[in-house]
Amino acid sequence: QVRLVESGGGLVQPGGSLRLSCAASGFAFGTTAMSWYRQAPGKEREFVARISPTTGTTSYTESVKGRFAISRDNVLNTVYLQMNSVKVEDTAVYYCAAINKGYWGQGTRVTVSS
Repeated sequence: QVRLVESGGGLVQPGGSLRLSCAASGFAFGTTAMSWYRQAPGKEREFVARISPTTGTTSYTESVKGRFAISRDNVLNTVYLQMNSVKVEDTAVYYCAAINKGYWGQGTRVTVSS
């Protein structure tokens, strides 16, 4: 049974930091590229970041470059999203996904507000 379980969301002030985690099980995590997506209220889901399975090559959407960092632990089968210098416009539900396999988590809500 495939599971992607996100955690770490919550309320954070502008300029603050948050780390999201996504625990994966039920598939070959170590050979699967993992991604984070987000969906803000009233908007479509959008790509945030991606990490390759073995080399750890990363890519980001332009709006988060230099602020967010995706990483993974292939022993713990977990992918992370470190969010720094967050902005109000980062408010969204964040999802981890194994896009190539069509697997999605349930999402964790991040609210950036003072």
